[in-house]
Amino acid sequence: MKILHTADWHLGKKLDHFSRIDEQKLVMNEICEIADSQNADVIVVAGDLYDTFNPPVDAVDLLYKTLKKLTNNGKRPVIAIAGNHDSPDRIDAPNPLARECGILFVGNPDVTIPAVEIENGFEITRSENGFIEIKLPQYDYPIRIITTPYANESRLKTYLGAENKEDQLNQLLKDSWTSLASKYCDGSGVNILTTHLYMLKRGGEILEEPDGEKPLRIGNADIIYTDCIPEQIQYTALGHLHRFQNVGGHLSPVVYSSSPLSYSFSEAGQEKKVVIIDASPSKPVHFTAIPLQAGRVLHRKRFDSIDKAVTWLLNNPYSLVELTLVSDTFFTTQDLKKIHESHDGIIFIIPIVNKMAGDDQQIPRVNLDQNIQGLFTDYFVSKYKQEPNDEITALFNEIIGSQSKNE
Repeated sequence: MKILHTADWHLGKKLDHFSRIDEQKLVMNEICEIADSQNADVIVVAGDLYDTFNPPVDAVDLLYKTLKKLTNNGKRPVIAIAGNHDSPDRIDAPNPLARECGILFVGNPDVTIPAVEIENGFEITRSENGFIEIKLPQYDYPIRIITTPYANESRLKTYLGAENKEDQLNQLLKDSWTSLASKYCDGSGVNILTTHLYMLKRGGEILEEPDGEKPLRIGNADIIYTDCIPEQIQYTALGHLHRFQNVGGHLSPVVYSSSPLSYSFSEAGQEKKVVIIDASPSKPVHFTAIPLQAGRVLHRKRFDSIDKAVTWLLNNPYSLVELTLVSDTFFTTQDLKKIHESHDGIIFIIPIVNKMAGDDQQIPRVNLDQNIQGLFTDYFVSKYKQEPNDEITALFNEIIGSQSKNE
């Protein structure tokens, strides 16, 4: 059985002012072509279908058209869960109609998809909260999928039946997943887990969340460890982190498939992928990451000459650029006009003036490659001549973490 794993589409997302919808149309079509050429039997989309709770009309249109195309006229089940950028109620809303087309949405963790047979397609043979079993006509064994869409820690504890606030989320998820796996996931079928959480190997390196992501991790909160995954699970399809990686910590692969496009300049140079999994009952799976080609390449470029910058921009037209210009003097309006006229994909221009006119004192330079917490610390030091204390830092992290609620 072949399973295609993709995630973090972020349909409707802009890079600052620049719309990515045309690129998204191209890469969604590329994913559909890969599904067809690889003869994928099942599609798993592991969250962040949209970029916002209230996506623009063209993003909604693109999602439904893409998912419908991926179903191959209802013959191929498409399981799509909500991520932290999605409104779970919006994801669940079209379920009755979507199921008839072969699309299975899971927005809230307590969603139960009813047993149903799709005409000329597959059959959902067993289901309960967080679990579905699907029988495909071309196989004599089923696929079982444990689904856990994103919910914040307090809501997940509510869905999982936590008795008090102090109950540990890792243990609650482990107990829930283990209960479902013990009940349904024996060796006579293919068993996978899909979730949109911040997962790490216990004791492993802390993985940075992409710039522009609504953070799931503040301090060490909301980190879910891969040793929570039941031993029956043959593959875990993750969403949230935008770089392809197998995080390890389990006897089977635990994989972030990556986003289909680079959505921030911190992702410049990353190769974006989808994953094809070959799975059979009671056997280790084999997976292959297939690179995606569509979309503009993101570049962070630095020049000490306007002419050098213009030459590079003219030679790299199909790209999006964060452009740092270094000079001993301020840039003129004509300089900037010349830059903008040479390229339509300049997102940011960062001028660095080494010296003020008539002043030999060096202007302090800012490390723009660090994360937002580092930038805040540098700003605080420049203003107050001391680093923020733990209380101020915690308050700043709380404000960053509340962004999704405000939206």
